[in-house]
Amino acid sequence: MSPSILIEDMIPIPGGTFAKGSERFYPEEAPLRKVRVDAFRIDAAPVTNARFGAFVAATGHITYAELPPDPKQYPGMLPELAHPGSLVFEPTTGPVLLTGGAIWWDYRIGANWRQPLGPGSSLEGLDNHPVVHVAHADAEAYAAWAGKALPSEAEWEWAARGGLEGADYAWGDELAPGGAMLANYWQGPFPHGNSLEDGWLRTSPVGNFPANGYGLYDMIGNVWEWTDDWFAQPKVERKQPGHCCVPANPRGGTRGGSIVKRDPIRIPRKVIKGGSHLCAESYCQRYRPAARYAQPVDTTTGHVGFRCVVRAN
Repeated sequence: MSPSILIEDMIPIPGGTFAKGSERFYPEEAPLRKVRVDAFRIDAAPVTNARFGAFVAATGHITYAELPPDPKQYPGMLPELAHPGSLVFEPTTGPVLLTGGAIWWDYRIGANWRQPLGPGSSLEGLDNHPVVHVAHADAEAYAAWAGKALPSEAEWEWAARGGLEGADYAWGDELAPGGAMLANYWQGPFPHGNSLEDGWLRTSPVGNFPANGYGLYDMIGNVWEWTDDWFAQPKVERKQPGHCCVPANPRGGTRGGSIVKRDPIRIPRKVIKGGSHLCAESYCQRYRPAARYAQPVDTTTGHVGFRCVVRAN
């Protein structure tokens, strides 16, 4: 880490035009399209447990995972699950099918940002790790308290690329050039055989891996990060002769459009970016700037956090 940059700092990101998305990995990332973003500043690293704790101490904020879910909002909810809790990852004992229900997730009563593995766990030794088990509303509340905002998807992706145009990863086109571990992600067969070549099974301290070209840490891996865009399939801009069609500061879809219509629970979804320590070559290769995922705004897990931005205007 550069001695001139602290993880608490915000880093200025220049405005510019770039090719957003990818046509090499997952369908929701395509098509590749040009967009432009204005200059802004972004947190050098994800918000840590220590910084989130300062926010809670100052405001008395109670996170979504610390509140009991309302059974009326969740048709078919088992009564024994109607208690505060959050999703905690547990490795399986052996190979499992990677389709269908994610059996490696345990809705653990009592799990929250203070107790990331559930009752009996704590934040001891984790002050400098990213805060997790935060819903979108919790990230919004922190951002408002700090005088900041959550980034748009385009802002986040532009910052994550670090000035590299068209590279698959935030550091180039190889996941582990020369065997170097440049981010916290899963090595080995998922979800049972993490070889821990990067040294971490779960979250790692922010700034533990090299910064990208803009001086930003953990844009890739460690934890997914909330953006403020509703999830939608990317729009295909129809070019008109004689006109330039580069959208400026594009935003996502609509709240209603982000809901899965066939889902009886009908929870709106925001875009999360960057992948996490659970992304693997064999499953969820989303440790890339272009990658995106639709996260229900009420869903808290042990691998989703956030960082904030300040816009010039």
